[in-house]
Amino acid sequence: FVASESVWLSKRVQDGDPRAADASCLYAAPVAVAAFNGDTVDAASASSSDIYGFVGPKGFNATGASTDTNYARICTICYISDSASSLTPPPYSGPSNFSETSVSIRARESPGPTYYPGLPRLDYKLYSPPNFSLSTDCIVLSSKSDHLSASANALLSLISTQASIPPKPLIHMKGTRGRKVDFDIKLNLMGLLVPDDTSKRMQYIRCVSEGEMAYRGGVKPDVIPEVGERELEEWCRRFVEDPAQVKSFALDRVVANLDTMWIEGQLRALLAATQYKGVLHVSFPVTHAKVVVQNQPKANKFMTSMKKLFSGKHKYEVVQSIWPFATAKSGDEGRRCAVQSEEVWWREWRDPIRYAVSQKRQNGAYVTNEDKLEALMEGKGQDSIDWGGVDAIDMPDEAELEG
Repeated sequence: FVASESVWLSKRVQDGDPRAADASCLYAAPVAVAAFNGDTVDAASASSSDIYGFVGPKGFNATGASTDTNYARICTICYISDSASSLTPPPYSGPSNFSETSVSIRARESPGPTYYPGLPRLDYKLYSPPNFSLSTDCIVLSSKSDHLSASANALLSLISTQASIPPKPLIHMKGTRGRKVDFDIKLNLMGLLVPDDTSKRMQYIRCVSEGEMAYRGGVKPDVIPEVGERELEEWCRRFVEDPAQVKSFALDRVVANLDTMWIEGQLRALLAATQYKGVLHVSFPVTHAKVVVQNQPKANKFMTSMKKLFSGKHKYEVVQSIWPFATAKSGDEGRRCAVQSEEVWWREWRDPIRYAVSQKRQNGAYVTNEDKLEALMEGKGQDSIDWGGVDAIDMPDEAELEG
């Protein structure tokens, strides 16, 4: 119960104990569970199977209060035992004291975001706000909450909050021969956008610039209207005041300055080195990439559909949350990466990717840190890959050929 903690305990030990004059020593005994409510504990009668806690000889309770007037400050409790001669430490039995326990409880109950070791330091609750739904492909988060279409301040707050968390960029690799899928894997690149030090993060909000084609509240892209200063606030106000029967406001999360062409080239070279004869498909999808607010039409569904057919939906796609992989494009002078360069990332993940491919994983299985550990600790990803011969290719049967 107590380890290395200052407490008040009696200096008067049992008669004849040679440590009676030594305030740095402690004769301790187990404390029964009932003692935790502040009741007096009888050290002599406590059993060794009871929960351990701090206690001196007879006359002490579990809060450290003394019924004796002679007491001294004991600065460190090294172990707790039920006999003066025992040198065997007791089994671990929880936090060191009540104050430390209460601090940990308050930390768990604090309203701030929860951070998870090994994951980017983000408030993940923001990815699932109330009254929103995520599309099946995990790309679009949408809501038809009335207050977001009726209050410019509510919409502004939502967009600003959602702009503070990044999209989830992926690498998707699939190898096929005919109809046979040899492997189908994914890698998560979100960690490359989010340095642990929040002061070094590069994200920013961007509104459409002058002369840029975009959906500015109409049914098709245009370069007007312009809104001048305080752009985001003004666009939110225009959306709320727009009398259109059907309208939507969107935030796009964008990954910038990631050299996907270089990464794809490395992946293709890696597969070619394994003597793979199939077709390699490489793509860079981005999930959690869009937040959309739509109004809730007051008319019935049939009338709404008819009005939408003839008048169209008023779209506001004027705001982006930019998440740079680096300050500039690959090759530009002075380029600085948010976390690490493409080359450093590739050196870390080349062998884990090769290992995942060699296992012929399917259904978009993720290559994870566990694969990286096995590559580093066990040399996985170094062996040759047996792709099989022509028989491994799933060819169409004769009936299909005749058809």
